[in-house]
Amino acid sequence: MPSVLISGASRGIGRATALRLVRAGWTVYATVRRDEDGEGLVAAAGAELRPLRLDLTDEAQIAALAAALPERLDAIVNNAGIVVSGPLETLSAADLREQFEVNVVGAVALTNAVLPRLRAARGRIVFVSSLSGRVSTPMTGAYNASKFAIEALADAWRLELRPWGIKVSLVEPAMTDTDLWRDAPQTLEAEAAAMSAAHRDLYDRHLDGMRRAIPRIQKMAKPVDTVAATIERALTAARPRARYPVGADVKVQAALSAVTPARMMDALNGRLTGTPADGG
Repeated sequence: MPSVLISGASRGIGRATALRLVRAGWTVYATVRRDEDGEGLVAAAGAELRPLRLDLTDEAQIAALAAALPERLDAIVNNAGIVVSGPLETLSAADLREQFEVNVVGAVALTNAVLPRLRAARGRIVFVSSLSGRVSTPMTGAYNASKFAIEALADAWRLELRPWGIKVSLVEPAMTDTDLWRDAPQTLEAEAAAMSAAHRDLYDRHLDGMRRAIPRIQKMAKPVDTVAATIERALTAARPRARYPVGADVKVQAALSAVTPARMMDALNGRLTGTPADGG
């Protein structure tokens, strides 16, 4: 029975992937931030799901995982992540550090901690990236930067680990029907309230544009199990691809971003997010 470690399995993509892989015959080690989340996973999946409490920013907790994992691990799915959003001008250095500590530094630290086990199994590494790792958008620059970093790290690891037969893939969804997008209106208002009065005034039109854009974007969100199914393909394909865009629309957007002039991409992204243009 193959084994996999999945980070960020409390909800959303991580939870759906954990449940899907248990049904497919995997032993799943699923990291959660709260004990009750782990209990809920076990209740839904059964004994082949082993919850592990983990804070990705805590080096001691990552080091302690060794005692809970098998000597041979077939795969890791780096899914855990947070979104620090808002205009870059409004973000503090601490905000940026938090974004990168979880999404980038934590993913690298966790992967390094299990690499000896993956090497023994000639295993696989899957990073849950995003279309946001290829196309940057206003109001999410810090998150985009963290996903761009993950794309670069995965590309480097894919080459570095070839001698041991370890395959590295990126799964790239766009909007997914998770709490992130369901709660987006409330999140936006909380971000606006946290801004200084001067910044709220400066970015008032950006905020209004996002208020109009969010309902449209929510309608485009894909079911979470679509992403989980793509992760399963990346883990089981005889010859896994370097990148798995989730859905034809994501494939088209990713391809267009590579060949479309920046001025045109800026106009398209601005229209999608309701961001005002020059002087507008």
